[in-house]
Amino acid sequence: MPNKIGPSKKSLQGLDFLNLFLADVQTGVGPYLSAFLKASEHWNSADIGVALSTSTIATVIAQAPAGALVDRLYQKRTLIVLGAVFVTIGCFGIALFPTLPVVMGCQILIGVAAAIFPPAIAAITLGLVGRSKFDRRTGRIQAFNHSGNVIAAVLSALVSFVAQKGIFFVIAAMAVGSGISVCRIRYREIDQELARGGGEEEDESGEEAGHQHQPASLLKLLSNRPLLMFCIAVVIFHFGNAAMLPLVGQLLAKGSPSDSIKYLSACIIVAQLVMAPISAIVGRLAEAGRKPIFLFGFGVLPIRGVLYTLWHDPYYLVAVQILDGVASGIFSVLSVLMIADLTRGTGRFNLTQGVLAACIGIGSFFSNLTAGFVVQRAGYDVGFLMLAAIAAVAFAVLLFFVPETKTAKKLKRNQATAST
Repeated sequence: MPNKIGPSKKSLQGLDFLNLFLADVQTGVGPYLSAFLKASEHWNSADIGVALSTSTIATVIAQAPAGALVDRLYQKRTLIVLGAVFVTIGCFGIALFPTLPVVMGCQILIGVAAAIFPPAIAAITLGLVGRSKFDRRTGRIQAFNHSGNVIAAVLSALVSFVAQKGIFFVIAAMAVGSGISVCRIRYREIDQELARGGGEEEDESGEEAGHQHQPASLLKLLSNRPLLMFCIAVVIFHFGNAAMLPLVGQLLAKGSPSDSIKYLSACIIVAQLVMAPISAIVGRLAEAGRKPIFLFGFGVLPIRGVLYTLWHDPYYLVAVQILDGVASGIFSVLSVLMIADLTRGTGRFNLTQGVLAACIGIGSFFSNLTAGFVVQRAGYDVGFLMLAAIAAVAFAVLLFFVPETKTAKKLKRNQATAST
């Protein structure tokens, strides 16, 4: 049933803390795993690329089914708890038995969990606060998410003084915290119809036309050209983006094996400190339009890739991560909002979230796999330049083929609201 009163303070706090604890949990252990396997287990770059790609393959396969499951089931909180259990098991397995078969198996568990988290969180958020507050709430929860990444990175740096594998126990502990937090969100306050992208469909006059209970067909989604072009842009963007931080981690491990986790934690802390305020700001600015902000975020990535080739000093590499914070902060908010725009009234919001996450996974898979072999054969600088060139293609696709998704009618209504 729809929640006509609005979400309680307890539910909103539960949502905030869920995203705080779920920060490093939902993004997996890729960068840390890369540095850990390079510095402590002495794996080569190709094997590390295969291990990282295993998680993304599992994520790609599970994404669309996970999104459809979130659309269909009312037990969205239970799905998040299940994902947290998968991550906990995967982290313990990697830390205690770091062999190729075990790491690949654990990466599959973590990859499945990564497929569950984004659509489930987006659905709960939309079902709690409604469309009118979705932009700003998305910015807020992403700010909490990035703050959680800072906390996780600091804790990981501290535990690395004792043992580098301690980082996986930190992430497992945060997974447990996320499971506790989601239980604070009250089930009855989630509008289940709205949570899957149905309901509140507007007619031409701008008035609500009531709930749409029958989800749109998959054929209708596939015929949505702006949605298809946006997904292609996302695949290419993550093809250029995903391998950059793991490659930085390998560079740090190669130059300073004993300090690699500390430097990598510093990279993550710098990026996340930038992402937190960027996400909150973007959540507000996005009410006036999506595409110009997104173009800025896409444009930062090729610059970042080129800058990595200029100098390999650890402090310089950490400083370049500021650009990662800008691009990722923008993407984390606007990707959700653009999917909400493109699927409004279809009842397929979470399925499409799953498809988008699959696109991210596809791009990440090719990024890690390709970069690993390129670096093995041609060196790190060639790898970074290749990723920068791919990122430039993503910018061009977004610029020329993806339209603004915030309609003129909504823009006028937002401007009128702001002036009153």
